[in-house]
Amino acid sequence: MARKARSNREAETKQAIEAKAIVRFVRISPRKVRLVINAVRRENVPRAFEILAGLPQRSSKVVTKLIKSAVANARQKGKVEEKDLYIARIWANDGVRWKRIRPRAMGRADRYLKRTAHVNLVIRERLKIKAGTHGTKSKS
Repeated sequence: MARKARSNREAETKQAIEAKAIVRFVRISPRKVRLVINAVRRENVPRAFEILAGLPQRSSKVVTKLIKSAVANARQKGKVEEKDLYIARIWANDGVRWKRIRPRAMGRADRYLKRTAHVNLVIRERLKIKAGTHGTKSKS
């Protein structure tokens, strides 16, 4: 019980800023987007930008733009530096599938799908824990 009370006190003192951003109907399959987002999961925002700049995949531009949007949303919520933010959660889900027809020989047709993705992102402020007297006895 005492442990829960202490964590509530810490939560009351400073709330970590959390911001979200969503991009929908991206014309890249979710499987390809997941390759990129797995590379930046749980990274600091400046480090994520460095990683994304070095990736050749087309979806890295989409994810970069999404992170920039989430950073802008976090700045709207409160005074926060980009270096203090990290990617808490990021995921890609299936979007709608565009059905298309490909003509084949002898009047036949094949159906194929153009897949889309919805990418969601949550960034949080990394709270700084003060080093010092926590858990030590005073020397007075």
